[in-house]
Amino acid sequence: MNHHSVPDSTNNGLHPSPGTDMMKAALFYQPNDVRYEDTPIPILSPGELLIKVESALTCGTDVKCYRRGHPLLLKHFPSPFGHEFSGVVVKVSPVAGQAPRFQVGDRVVAANSAPCYQCFYCAKGQTNLCDHLDLLNGAYAEYIKIPAQIAQYNTYTLPEHLPFQIAAFSEPLAVCLHGLAQSNVQPGDQVAVMGLGPIGQLMVRAAKLKGARVTAIARTVHKLALAQSFGGADQVVNLSDVNDNEAIRQKFTEDGRGFDIVIEAIGKPETWEKAVGLVRKGGTVNLFGGCPGGSQVSFDTRRLHYDEIKLVSSFHHTPTQFKAALDLLSKGDIDPRPLITDTLPMAQFEAALQQVEAGQAIKIALSNENNLQALS
Repeated sequence: MNHHSVPDSTNNGLHPSPGTDMMKAALFYQPNDVRYEDTPIPILSPGELLIKVESALTCGTDVKCYRRGHPLLLKHFPSPFGHEFSGVVVKVSPVAGQAPRFQVGDRVVAANSAPCYQCFYCAKGQTNLCDHLDLLNGAYAEYIKIPAQIAQYNTYTLPEHLPFQIAAFSEPLAVCLHGLAQSNVQPGDQVAVMGLGPIGQLMVRAAKLKGARVTAIARTVHKLALAQSFGGADQVVNLSDVNDNEAIRQKFTEDGRGFDIVIEAIGKPETWEKAVGLVRKGGTVNLFGGCPGGSQVSFDTRRLHYDEIKLVSSFHHTPTQFKAALDLLSKGDIDPRPLITDTLPMAQFEAALQQVEAGQAIKIALSNENNLQALS
C-alpha cells in the first residue's frame, strides 16, 4: 500500500499495519524547520474522523508559527502544521451506541477547535476561552484526524455547490465575526480597520455586511485597492501618505472627532497605541492583532479615563460563529476568492508561507488534488 492509500477496513481502520499506511504531511520540528515527509496515517479513536484534505489555506498565524513556534498550537514535536482546511470524510470511528454524524464520502469543513461545554467558561458562554479547548493542527497533509470533540461540536457538512477552497475560509471568517461581536459593531457605525492582510480584508467585508461605514487603513496600495473592490470599504487611508493621528481624524471622520470603533488587525505595539489615538470619545478599540509575547504598550491614562475609551480584545471563535461564517460563505454573501493569490500543491507549503510573509500573496490555497485514490 503506498502513501496515497487509506487504511483498509480491517479492525475498523483503527490500527493500520506498521510501515504500510503512510501519508505525506508537514511536520514542525523547530522554528524555521518544517519538513514535508512520510508519516503514519493517524489512528482513530472512537468518535474521531479521518479527512482527506482537499484544500488548506495559508494563515498569518502559520507564518508566525513557522518562524518562532507557538505556545498553544505547537506543543509536541514534531508537530502537525496548518489549521484552515476542508475535505472529504474517508473514515469514521463510531462511538458504541451512537449513530455517527458523518459518513464516508461526506464533504466537510472542521473548525480547528471545539469547547468542552463543561468548564467554568463554557458555562459562562465564553466557549472560545474553554479550559479544555481542543486545538487542531495538521491541515498541511494528505489526511487529518478530527478529534471527537471537534467532530461532535464543530464539524459541518458542506452544500454541494460550495467549493472546498471557499469552505476553508470558515475559520478565519469566524475569527472576524467574533471580533465584530466583541466590538459591538452596529449599523451606521464608523469603523476603521487597521491592517489589510486576509483577516483585515475579511473584517472590512464582514463589517460592511453589518451596515457599518468602513475605513480601511494600511500602507500598501494594492491591499487598499482590494479592501475597496473585495471588502467594499467606503474610504481608505494610506499611512504612507498620512500618518498623524490628528490629521487622519480631521480628514476621514466627521468633525474630526475620530472613529466609533477601531479594529487593530496587525499585532504590533505601535499600532495598538495608534488605534487608541484614532478612536472618538466613548468609542471602542479592539486590540485584535496579537503582539509577540512580552510586548509592552503605553496608553495615555487620562484619555482612557476621561474619554471613556473601551479597550476590548478578541481571541479565536465559537462554534456559533464558525457555523455563521460557513453560512455566509454558502449563501455567497462573502466570496473570498479574490483573497486567493495562487493555488499550489501541498508539498510547496513552505514556499507558500514565505510568499505570504514577503507580502507577495494575500492567501495561498494548497491542494491535494493529485491524491485521487483516497476514496477507493
